[in-house]
Amino acid sequence: MNKGINYEVRDLSLAEQGLKNMELAEANMGSLLKIRKRFEKEKPFKGIKIGLALHVTKETAILVRTLRAGGADVAITGCNPLSTQDDVAAALAKEGIKVWAYKGETKEDYYRYLNYVINFRPNITIDDGCDLVTEIHTKKPELIKEIIGGCEETTTGILRLRAMQREKILRYPVIAVNDNKTKHLLDNYYGTGQSTVDGIIRATNILFAGKTIVVVGYGDCGKGFALRCKGLGANVIVTEVDHFCGLQASYDGFKVMKMEDACKLGDIFCTLTGDIHVIRTEHMKKMKDGAILANSGHFDVEIDVKGLRKIASKKRMIRPFLEEYIVNGKRIYLCAEGRLVNLSSAEGHPSEVMATSFCGQALACEYLVRNKGKLKNEVILLPEAIDNRIAELQLEAMNIKIDELTAEQKRYLSGWKEGT
Repeated sequence: MNKGINYEVRDLSLAEQGLKNMELAEANMGSLLKIRKRFEKEKPFKGIKIGLALHVTKETAILVRTLRAGGADVAITGCNPLSTQDDVAAALAKEGIKVWAYKGETKEDYYRYLNYVINFRPNITIDDGCDLVTEIHTKKPELIKEIIGGCEETTTGILRLRAMQREKILRYPVIAVNDNKTKHLLDNYYGTGQSTVDGIIRATNILFAGKTIVVVGYGDCGKGFALRCKGLGANVIVTEVDHFCGLQASYDGFKVMKMEDACKLGDIFCTLTGDIHVIRTEHMKKMKDGAILANSGHFDVEIDVKGLRKIASKKRMIRPFLEEYIVNGKRIYLCAEGRLVNLSSAEGHPSEVMATSFCGQALACEYLVRNKGKLKNEVILLPEAIDNRIAELQLEAMNIKIDELTAEQKRYLSGWKEGT
């Protein structure tokens, strides 16, 4: 481990490769670069400290550069013990960024690093999973008076924040960047769909064609994953607890059933729910020999991994990010310790997708600064106009032009008198 006053990373000698990967990411994040160019001129974050707990990837590094271009002092750590790209962490350290992260962090290091970011005394927090907000509220509440607001990147974090709001203990405004159309409907659907398949394939090198894939949860992430599995020639089963999502999955052409039935049929199982123990030991005991378990939700609770370890008679590591458990004489394979497979055994979402998500983070931070002291201590949405602007920027980056409403069309859409 390499340590300095403002960093702790695995190996600084990896920085050159990290910079190359960041260069590749940046070439595919044109919409975010347009925001960076404006930030460089306007400096909206002059005198502002921004603390991040995000996946330390090449795409996140481009967000960090964008915030710095806007005048911010930035500190970052990971939001998952297995998602850090060590070469990128090294490159950020070389660029003078305050960064504490490495792939495979212990739980102790994970929380120690979170507290390094908290001790940086940020004015804005950017979270992926709400651990940073939770630590501040429970252990360093005296810092809240210095915080303008926060941003949250993922569904799991939004669920936790809304629970805090219901209990009336959320003490600063947090923008639900996850709920932007340009995040929820692009990142979750296209990004998670592709990167989850990528993670499972890298962990197992298994052929999807002809396999039965059980998609646990049919939200935007589950929809994207199911579609890609279908495209690879797999047979897809969906399990759900939401009636509408179950109906939609059926109309999309997938079999829908309870997990107690699906567990006997699946070759590959992937959880994408944000909830706890959606695959339990009673399901594992009924699975086929050779069944593969993966999770693409934020926390490692969707599969009962502790329960699996208890019922297994034997365990061994087959290859990086793939463990074999023997349960009742049958083999069950677990990807990436049950942690989010797309970032643990692969590289996360493609850069083009993360460009729109991180446009949301950058513009949310700017919105917080511009509205300092005016926002309630709630989970709030970015104005639709900002979300639409992100889509416009991405279309520009892709060199795609769309039509504009004529004056007549605008009058028609805003009126009520014209009918049949």
